[in-house]
Amino acid sequence: MPNDAGAAGAAGGDGPASARIDVWLWSVRQIKSRSAATAACRAGHVRINGEPAKPAQHVRIGDEVRYRVDGFDRHLIIKRILLKRVGVPVARTAYTDISAPRPSPMDAPAGIIRDRGAGRPTKKERRQLDALRGAPSEIDIEHILDGERR
Repeated sequence: MPNDAGAAGAAGGDGPASARIDVWLWSVRQIKSRSAATAACRAGHVRINGEPAKPAQHVRIGDEVRYRVDGFDRHLIIKRILLKRVGVPVARTAYTDISAPRPSPMDAPAGIIRDRGAGRPTKKERRQLDALRGAPSEIDIEHILDGERR
């Protein structure tokens, strides 16, 4: 058979020595489509061993892949080369995920919402907003909400 490299990579044999980064990201289910993986590489969201990656750049076992998804970086170390898309349990054996955990929505500061048409905040309102965003020990919410001066 002329092209058994893909089947060997998916089945778990010795497998190929390298694969294109866009194919690998797609096959291990990190990106939904191969065209999206190619676009991510072209946009500069994918790095291999710290260097920006082109879609046709080859990766090998032991390479470090970083890519940006939804505003967060994923940091993967390649343990296995796959050329065909496989199921999630098999895909998870192809890499080690060493990325930092995403912050929970409760840790992120809440956005401050102003009424529509209220215009720009006045200097007094800006100071109150700065006080709300400051350190928790500095906030005196009762005075801010009552509009009293310190």
